[in-house]
Amino acid sequence: MDTPKRNAPKASVVVPTYNWPEALEVCLESFRDQTEKDFEIIIADDGSGPATAALINQIATNFPVPIKHVWHPDTGALRSTIRNLAAAQASSDYIIFIDGDCFALKNFVSAHLRLREAGMFMSGRRTWLGRVVTQRMLARRKPSSGHWPYWFMWALAGQVTGPFELLTVPAKLGFRYRLHDKYDRAQTCNLAVWKADFMAIGGFDERYQAHGYEDSDFVVRLIRSGVPRKEGVFGSIVLHLNHPRSSGKPSPNAGMFAELQASDRVMAGHIHFAGDQSGA
Repeated sequence: MDTPKRNAPKASVVVPTYNWPEALEVCLESFRDQTEKDFEIIIADDGSGPATAALINQIATNFPVPIKHVWHPDTGALRSTIRNLAAAQASSDYIIFIDGDCFALKNFVSAHLRLREAGMFMSGRRTWLGRVVTQRMLARRKPSSGHWPYWFMWALAGQVTGPFELLTVPAKLGFRYRLHDKYDRAQTCNLAVWKADFMAIGGFDERYQAHGYEDSDFVVRLIRSGVPRKEGVFGSIVLHLNHPRSSGKPSPNAGMFAELQASDRVMAGHIHFAGDQSGA
């Protein structure tokens, strides 16, 4: 992996967003009081309007860590492209992905740093919130708490799924390596990767322009490149705000992903990587 620049942060947290500033504010506020202070935030903005830019400018003026805003015009669902652009701006040699409709507990960044391991990527988990607690978060524009016992109590009220995944166990237990060659349930709402490994496979495939399979494509190629998976369950979790899910219709990307599975391809299928490949 590349040698990090002098005084580079320990991690770069990439946050994709699109025209939901209320959720983005909840997400960003969850990083205000992290136990780990040495990181930066890069917002991967897929063409949001002025309200999102105004929010970012307001929060960035009084935030304990640097916030970068990477934006491109709204010309369609270009989630892969904007994440590549954001990753290219990472000052750290370690990138943590979280979605802009999720938020983190206070130990999120420190947990990722504790779990990181040379030559591997780390796949964390998410827990879904119910509508009641989600509306409370959006009304306050910040999480009610960054501590797991609070959310465990909400789980008893049926407002948090998978409550026991909020608990933490040691970083190098054997079960963390059992899915080393599997892509299932590895999602970039909670995933960390060394920047050099990200660049080496061309990042996300920018041909994926609608929702679906872009994360799986990325993880399959990462594993094929010789970067195995480490499980973050009982170590790193994000809380996902409640919103309507997809209609259940097949993703238009299914065929493209099937083609990848039938091949041995490692590199992204787009023509070029949208960013500087020189590393951190």
